[in-house]
Amino acid sequence: QVQLVESGGGLVQAGDSLTLSCAASGRTFSSYTMGWFRQAPGKEREFVAHIIPTGASTYYADSVKGRFTISRDNAKNTVYLQMNSLKPEDTAVYSCAAGRRIVYNLGEFRGYEYWGQGTQVTVSS
Repeated sequence: QVQLVESGGGLVQAGDSLTLSCAASGRTFSSYTMGWFRQAPGKEREFVAHIIPTGASTYYADSVKGRFTISRDNAKNTVYLQMNSLKPEDTAVYSCAAGRRIVYNLGEFRGYEYWGQGTQVTVSS
């Protein structure tokens, strides 16, 4: 069982930066691929980024590539999402997720087992 708690959300202006954190419980954090997802009002949840257990490889949605950076500290059981050059369209609830076997199938990353409650990010224009 893994429990995930996000923090760091808030209200910022377009062009600002924000860093989200996701703290995980349990001793097996380093076994999980960690992902960030977001859901805007009236829209489906969308993938943002993920990072493999060792941190050696990352993957980003095209919409955030070059602006967001995902990283992890396995000693602290924490994954981060550094968000730069924020845009109003980045406004959403951001959630982290953990999974041991992530596959890309039918246009989605599947296999995330645990989810956090999310943190709100609002970007004003």
